Amino acid sequence: MLGERIPLTKMKTMQDTLPEKNVLKNFLEKHAYRLSQNSANDPKFTSHPLKNMQDFFYTGNITIGTPPQEFRVIFDTGSSVTWVASVYCHSPSCSAMIRFNPEASSTFYPSNQSISLPYGLAWMKGVLGYDTVRIGNLVIMNQTFGLAKEYERLMVSKPVDGILGLGFPKLAKGTIPILDNLKKQGVTSEPVFAFYLTTQKESGSVVMFGGVDHSYHKGELNWVPVSKPGFWQIAMDRISINGTVVACSWGCQALVDTGTTMLMGPSDAVTKIDRFLQPKPSEDSKIPCNLTSTLPPIIFTINGIDYPVPAQAYMEKASEHVCFTHILGNPEGIKGSETWVLGDIFLRLYFSVFDWKNNRIGLAPAV
Repeated sequence: MLGERIPLTKMKTMQDTLPEKNVLKNFLEKHAYRLSQNSANDPKFTSHPLKNMQDFFYTGNITIGTPPQEFRVIFDTGSSVTWVASVYCHSPSCSAMIRFNPEASSTFYPSNQSISLPYGLAWMKGVLGYDTVRIGNLVIMNQTFGLAKEYERLMVSKPVDGILGLGFPKLAKGTIPILDNLKKQGVTSEPVFAFYLTTQKESGSVVMFGGVDHSYHKGELNWVPVSKPGFWQIAMDRISINGTVVACSWGCQALVDTGTTMLMGPSDAVTKIDRFLQPKPSEDSKIPCNLTSTLPPIIFTINGIDYPVPAQAYMEKASEHVCFTHILGNPEGIKGSETWVLGDIFLRLYFSVFDWKNNRIGLAPAV
């Protein structure tokens, strides 16, 4: 999601919408189908490599046009629009980006529609077009995408040429998302994609389309229904530390977002967690690094299953002796509401499968 700020608005939790104990169980049974155990042998399955950019974000290469022009993009479940920089972009931020040239593609079709995408730390303005997009061996014809004419970011980071949105149509700004075309054009056999994200290793991360390579996770996938299609949003039971509930006390919502680096939540809840970890916190949640090994895991309970995030995952080293929590408070929360973002810190620990036919997410410990 490239640092996009998510308004924390009041919404019903799954406990409100599915009050009966057996409803959730019945939902999963009704929508269940067995994922192929032989996805790797399916010509419509692709396991596409991602590059870990110092645990900050993950990029993968796609091509657009005929002949193909290659771009480094973030595969982002927190947005639905696909866009890349274009030759029309002369913003300083575009200088380090590979830029799409529509005149060099025989399959490009222009559109008169403009697009503007605000992010927390960046924004993009441009126009829409249509062309052939390739992800590994998957070919999507006449895919709508944005051609950035202006792009600004407030924070200098590793170069990336654009975003490939993997969210629902509600966030697609009038475009047709990649997922819809994968389904409509029969590009994949199964309506799923999955992420395996490494930590502290540049190679080894992958995004899978059309199936699941089960060698990347331990045990069975635990399925959780999407509570509000748009973002990949699910209900969460609670957040606890050492058996004490520290946030999400009455249930809350969580966005599973590959485009966000950190864990994010309402500022007051994050402050409470920081104080629980260190009763006398210093400025900016700084903690002496020698205490990190003594800190307990933060437990995210989803659909009755605990997902621990250990200190080595949620603590970040600022200097040789100073560490801080990688949990960001969002100041836009409305009092009484609670929405969290489970970013890459969480997803490095838990292999994730996104099923857009049945609107559910599967989670299992990563290998």
